[in-house]
Amino acid sequence: MKSLPQISEAEFEVMKVVWQHAPISTNEITDRLVKTTTWSPKTIQTLIKRLVTKGALTYEKQSRVFVYTPLVGEEEYINHESTSFLKRFYNGNLSAMLSAYLEHDRLSENELDTLRSLLSKASNKKGGG
Repeated sequence: MKSLPQISEAEFEVMKVVWQHAPISTNEITDRLVKTTTWSPKTIQTLIKRLVTKGALTYEKQSRVFVYTPLVGEEEYINHESTSFLKRFYNGNLSAMLSAYLEHDRLSENELDTLRSLLSKASNKKGGG
């Protein structure tokens, strides 16, 4: 498995836009992010450049416009970060993490229903009835 770049929270916001709309130009990324953040266009362009340097994005110059596509898949990145979080804070123990969330009422009834459904499907796949 290839090594994934470290992406800051701000850079992750840029990546979410690129993942959803790629291929996407600098101006389109900027237009979307100025509506949802307090960042200046210059800040957004700096974040894009950082992501290119880190190997998370690539670009192609089409006439006078730079068009970006991700080099890192969204699902791959989120899965990697989730696993890292679980290892770092809960020693890889998913039950310990869920217990912490349950003890501190961090899950809504809807989230609990979703978890029950997921666990039931997983159990049925394994033949656990």
